[in-house]
Amino acid sequence: MFKVLMTLLLGTLSLFASSESTGELPNLTMTWVGFATLLIFVIGYYFVAAEEKYAIDKAKPALFIGTFMFMLVAIYYSLNGLDMNLVNTQAEHLILEIAEIFFFLFVAMTYIESLLHMGVFDSLKYNLVSKGYTYRKLFWVTGFIAFFISPIADNLTTALILSTVLITIEKTRKDFLVPGAINIVVAANAGGAWSPFGDITTLMAWTAGKGVFTDFLYLFPASVLGYVVTAFLLSRFVPKVVPDFDVANEKKPKMAEGAKVVMALGVFTIFSAVMSHQVLHLPAMWGMMFGLALLKVYSYSLGKKYGKNHFNIFESMSKIENNTLMFFFGILAAVGALYFVGWLGLAAVVYDPSVLGPTWSNIGVGFLSAIVDNVPVMSAILKANPEMGVDQWMLVTMTAGIGGSLISFGSAAGVGVMGKLHGIYTFGSHMKYAWTILLGYIVSCSVWYFQYHILEISHY
Repeated sequence: MFKVLMTLLLGTLSLFASSESTGELPNLTMTWVGFATLLIFVIGYYFVAAEEKYAIDKAKPALFIGTFMFMLVAIYYSLNGLDMNLVNTQAEHLILEIAEIFFFLFVAMTYIESLLHMGVFDSLKYNLVSKGYTYRKLFWVTGFIAFFISPIADNLTTALILSTVLITIEKTRKDFLVPGAINIVVAANAGGAWSPFGDITTLMAWTAGKGVFTDFLYLFPASVLGYVVTAFLLSRFVPKVVPDFDVANEKKPKMAEGAKVVMALGVFTIFSAVMSHQVLHLPAMWGMMFGLALLKVYSYSLGKKYGKNHFNIFESMSKIENNTLMFFFGILAAVGALYFVGWLGLAAVVYDPSVLGPTWSNIGVGFLSAIVDNVPVMSAILKANPEMGVDQWMLVTMTAGIGGSLISFGSAAGVGVMGKLHGIYTFGSHMKYAWTILLGYIVSCSVWYFQYHILEISHY
């Protein structure tokens, strides 16, 4: 079993070869820099995972290893007279990949902070809690909202919005917040898996022509049933008591003037991101930045009408969780360095039927996407373009998306929620309930197999 798992891991590591190069990269795995980068990555990853134990922000070790590893590779190239143009080319491709995610996150977080400032989440909290819902009912409500918003927006933005709602409802009770946070991450990732623009990975597969729009909709049964299994198991740990809330004495919050327009601009911004990528062939973050520009213009008009203190967008920007952005930069840079050295190109043979075959390889991709970001994983799979039918392309799209839920920082949604619930939703608190997510993942894969290979219900 261990041998199979190692074969799977080493093979799927090759899928990170997503960066294009103008020249052939030398294999440096068996050199001092090869072993050094691997060791640094393992040590850094340990400190990221042990964030709670050492009381160290996950962004610090991630940023250190990401920058240091790449600099070591550059030093090795310089000392050995290798082509320094390759260093520059790889760095530029890496910066482009990081920038797309970085600015996407930046705009999404700015909108969240703006909505917080305008009282949108306080109003939503009042509407939910004033109904007399127990913590367990609130758990289910926020989960299902996340599941059905994610296909329309995207999993990251959905997770950021709903985790903000969660911390607005309750700020201290971990028996509600931790299962609730996991529930939102799982729901957002599962909901995004059955929509062509619900996740970056599904968008990539869609635009690459691996399935038409309706093909992704056939993933709904696997996505929803896997989520429901995990949510049901998690809900057993959530108390049934009603939050302390006196409706009679609690003043109903009022949203600030212009809040509804800001919400509409947020929806339009997500739409712009999808259209930028799908129609205009620009990075998704281009549409997000356009939405930010619109928000800036609107904030100017609000300032003219209600005073400059009514809504200051730069104040919203100042409250962004910068550690989340730095974490993304560090992890993606570290993964890029491992690819550059050659560790991620060890074996591209796992899709061969004589090794693991497409089904087990694609299921393994889900576990791999939990360790590192699923974007370069999916990008590399598309570049490798193994011989697979639509059923297998749908499987890898689903597993790459929902597999990230297995670890707290295995997906953009998870990292975003960790930033919002800092010190509450951590690697350790997540892993305590990881078995519920694993069971849901198994259910999703089983439903996919039953649907595509037993009932043969799909769209070809």
